[in-house]
Amino acid sequence: MERSIAIRSGDMTLSGVLHTPSSADQAGNKGRRPFVLICHGFVGNKIGANRLFVKAARALCAAGHSVLRFDFGGCGESTGEYGSTGLGSMIEQTRHVLDYAFSADWVDPERVAVLGHSLGGAVALLAAARDRRIRALILWSPVAHPLHDIVQIVGRHVYERCKAEGAADYLGYRLTAAFFESLEQFQPFQEARKFFGDVLLVHGTSDEVIPVDYSFLYQKAFWLRGEGSCEKEIILQADHTFSSSEACHRAISRTVEWLGALAARKREWNDWTI
Repeated sequence: MERSIAIRSGDMTLSGVLHTPSSADQAGNKGRRPFVLICHGFVGNKIGANRLFVKAARALCAAGHSVLRFDFGGCGESTGEYGSTGLGSMIEQTRHVLDYAFSADWVDPERVAVLGHSLGGAVALLAAARDRRIRALILWSPVAHPLHDIVQIVGRHVYERCKAEGAADYLGYRLTAAFFESLEQFQPFQEARKFFGDVLLVHGTSDEVIPVDYSFLYQKAFWLRGEGSCEKEIILQADHTFSSSEACHRAISRTVEWLGALAARKREWNDWTI
């Protein structure tokens, strides 16, 4: 089942779509289900390029997960102005959406994952480093150096104009100096060691927006932690949004498989500890 929802975050109303399985598969812990929250990227929305997040949510739901995909403030159907705040606000919004999910009786608190794409991957990691409710991360083509990466996307001229005039237009979005300052303040790559859950990295070799090398560097950072696993899936010839049908299918199927394997290991561990 899919239904539209609205979630308050400060003075904004965030638009989301909740996917809930109809079968009893994966239900456990008093009937509660594993939960996946999807965070879109820079100036994106909850649908995604080529309906990427719709496809991912439906596949995850078919595998027994409850899934919530939402628009950050100022994107898609949410209220607010996207470029007026920054990463701090996006982290807060992500946590408010988690609050909504945890207020329901259908979320298994032991099986909560956040899937973030591009800048949404950085937001997901930064949120997970601050919120122990997040038990697993799926990072698709993740940003590692927010200021550098976003300036590369919008162009140096947009950034310089913003610094000189206080704001600049990019694809109809008014990006403020505060937005770029927030990108400089947060360093997700350096905070990877603060998250102790399991991680899956998915990246394409033909990503011209965020270098595939970032996922290799992220994996090394996650490996240095005292606990938590990290796996990596590199998809040949896949671009930033996995736009080909083959790349899209691989990114989604690998994510579903990985979450299934996590659940199986957890069940096995519980059997051994009983």
